Amino acid sequence: MIISTTDNVAGYNISKQMGIVIGNTIRARHIGKDIAAGLRSLIGGEITEYTGMLAEAREQSLQRMIERAEELDADAIVGVRFQTSMIMQTTAELLVYGTAVKLQSKFD
Repeated sequence: MIISTTDNVAGYNISKQMGIVIGNTIRARHIGKDIAAGLRSLIGGEITEYTGMLAEAREQSLQRMIERAEELDADAIVGVRFQTSMIMQTTAELLVYGTAVKLQSKFD
């Protein structure tokens, strides 16, 4: 599956738009990670507890979007965007979306 943040894929024409596909996950902060992050924020630097949590959420959302595109028998997803939103004070959603498409090589 080709994933692109652009509206096209180099070397291919879009022969059919299959529709919008999304993937999301909602994550809650963990009290243990909050304590460690709070201590780390006092001394500065990257808060690795949250970096890891967000990386996992991005991968899970991306995989869910890909699975939906595969159900449509798409070749690629173009125009991919990520969005986050707060659900509750300690909970956030990570959403990824794009357009599933069928591709045809420009050289055929």
